[in-house]
Amino acid sequence: MKPENIADTLLSWWDINGRHDLPWQREPTPYRVWVSEIMLQQTQVATVLKYYDRFMLRFPSLADLAAADIDEVLHLWTGLGYYSRARNLHKAAQLAHSELRALPENFDGLLALPGIGRSTAGAILSLASNQRYSILDGNAKRVLARVFAVGGWPGNTAVANRLWELADACTPQHRVNNYTQAIMDLGASLCSRRNPRCESCPLHLGCDAFIAGAVHDYPGKKPKRDKPQKHAVLAMLTDNAGCVLLEKRPPQGIWGGLYSFPEFASVTEAERWCAELTGGVAQQSRTWAVVKHGFSHYDFHMQPLKLVVSSVAGKVMDADRWLWYNTAAPAEVGLAAPVKKLLESFGEPA
Repeated sequence: MKPENIADTLLSWWDINGRHDLPWQREPTPYRVWVSEIMLQQTQVATVLKYYDRFMLRFPSLADLAAADIDEVLHLWTGLGYYSRARNLHKAAQLAHSELRALPENFDGLLALPGIGRSTAGAILSLASNQRYSILDGNAKRVLARVFAVGGWPGNTAVANRLWELADACTPQHRVNNYTQAIMDLGASLCSRRNPRCESCPLHLGCDAFIAGAVHDYPGKKPKRDKPQKHAVLAMLTDNAGCVLLEKRPPQGIWGGLYSFPEFASVTEAERWCAELTGGVAQQSRTWAVVKHGFSHYDFHMQPLKLVVSSVAGKVMDADRWLWYNTAAPAEVGLAAPVKKLLESFGEPA
């Protein structure tokens, strides 16, 4: 199939079968589209729908997001994962609002903001302003790699460059906003990664991978490497009033800017820290079942250790670093998903 023939076929399919009523489609302003595109990075639409409306209700405009406290932004992002997206979203909002009072309406201006790459910038401009820019998100990569049988892992520079050439060649001069949504919808529905429904696909008669009977070979998989394993003890220090001590993590790195439990190399080290902090031995020290959390580049094995003390009021002085989290009246702060789940287990049998 020639690249110039893709758009009309795809648009005809999308007019009947595509998604037309997503929250960010109802009022596709650059701000609303931008927030949706950041949320959708490495995250499925079904998951994003649970967060988007709540986020937009609290931050309906760029000015609202720019003026917000980062803890509140992270709180509303809790559970969505990849928290650097939220930090960059907040930082970009502050930059754009201070300089322009709006998001840039040109490609280079968007690309200069934190967290916005080539595909995201193209999506914002095409979906919100109907400007002719191509995209290459995960769905578009999969569709193009199969239709044109582009071998190799898309993370490889040469493969990515070829896919970008095809993405640009396929993007039409008209209805760019609809075409952008159409190629994403096709990849998310019929041209899915594991169970593609090729016979229902409007492009299958011209799809090189389908014709060769090799759909599952495209796109190429990322070379496998053994994931490192990290182990730590999480000190869940709590008092008799039901408050739990949380530590704010540094802004960079895993769970950056979120509140979590202090980490230690061993139970002994955690108990020693507790004794130094409180001036005495914990009334109760009990380990819970190990929790495993997978990151993209390593697996984290967490050994929760519940340490109960009578009172430590006034013993932790750095309010910017530490938070007494009341499980009965939770503070609106950002929590990593495993931490949130452990906090919700307080009061239940360990």
